[in-house]
Amino acid sequence: MSRFIDFKLNKQIINALDDLEFAKPTPIQKEVIPKVLAGNDVIGIAQTGTGKTAAFLIPIVRKLNYSQGEKPRCLIIVPTRELSIQVQEHFQNIAKYTDLKIVALYGGSGKSKQIEGLNGADVIVGTPGRVLELYTERHLYLKSIQYMVIDEADMMLDMGFLPQVNRLLEIIPSKKRQNLLFSATMSPNAKKLTEDFLEYPFIVRLDSDNKIPVKIDQIVYYTSNFKTKVNLLESLLTKKDFEKVVIFLRIKGDANNLFKFIQRKIDSEAAIIHGNKEQNTRLNAIKKFKEGSSKILIATDIASRGMDVDHVSHVINFDVPSNADKYVHRIGRTGRVFSVGQAITFCNPAEKYFLKKIEDQINSKIKALPIPSDVDIPETPLEEKKNYDRLIDFQKQKENPDYKGAFHKKKKKSPKNSKKKFK
Repeated sequence: MSRFIDFKLNKQIINALDDLEFAKPTPIQKEVIPKVLAGNDVIGIAQTGTGKTAAFLIPIVRKLNYSQGEKPRCLIIVPTRELSIQVQEHFQNIAKYTDLKIVALYGGSGKSKQIEGLNGADVIVGTPGRVLELYTERHLYLKSIQYMVIDEADMMLDMGFLPQVNRLLEIIPSKKRQNLLFSATMSPNAKKLTEDFLEYPFIVRLDSDNKIPVKIDQIVYYTSNFKTKVNLLESLLTKKDFEKVVIFLRIKGDANNLFKFIQRKIDSEAAIIHGNKEQNTRLNAIKKFKEGSSKILIATDIASRGMDVDHVSHVINFDVPSNADKYVHRIGRTGRVFSVGQAITFCNPAEKYFLKKIEDQINSKIKALPIPSDVDIPETPLEEKKNYDRLIDFQKQKENPDYKGAFHKKKKKSPKNSKKKFK
């Protein structure tokens, strides 16, 4: 099926997809949409940025068809507040010519407005904690759910939401309920959940775990120190083709410091998102980035999964992530659906250890480029060099317990032999 009309969707959906400029279904959509329309339970596993969200939203909009103005008939569970809002926006765009109503439920925000919105809602999309909270307080009725979706299942379980998900599965009647589960990877915990959750599901698996889309051009720059990374970043961000950039860092403090530097030296409209930011700040940052008023978004790994922003030209890993899974999800913010993109990684001497493991797991050698001649490469400060050497030493010891390095863990001093005096 090379066109959406081949799925026998109604005119309202086709018109909405035309408005969204969805020219043709992606591979995951070609496989999933007819199976969901046929009433089957489905497991969808595909790389990030392949159109998984639309793969389940399009058939659900078709099956719900029109609002009944009574109790919610569909529940979509997602791991983060950003994803709940994002899925709500996707649904509204696809269902814009219908009267279906979708409500997003998430923590970190006042409940009163969300409770008010539940009146006449057809679809609930929310985080497990807030959905359970409103159910327990009897604001939310879940006995009429006909379609249940768990989105970003691997991330959900990584964040420790399994007890809440299991509780929701106990609450919602299983008879005549269609179940869908979508994930970028299939961890052992996610596999166990599918066994408990789905009945004889169709498994649509388009790509193996940690496989990189060919439309993402991967580059690594080997940098000698932190200051070189900063100078290189400044040089790259001034180039014209860096139109919409996400910069990832591991540590919140480093993200804050880099954000201040970029605002001061490069782009005063840059935005930042990480776990310590207030919810409104995070949502506003993503909104500014989506709308284009910010062309640079600084983020920690909280934003690497599920953030759906069109036309991200570049992802920059200011530091190397600790594993391939994080790397794949970070760079998956670019090259989404039918777009192309570039992923650039800065790697210092101590990070080569992680980069090698990532290359082994994604079964690909990342292309190394020389640092441009206009970038200043200062000498590495002695303390920073010692820190790199220490980390490299520990990495070698981890790989080979017999390795005797120059650095050793400090032994705890044994307490002095002295008897306690009791009066």
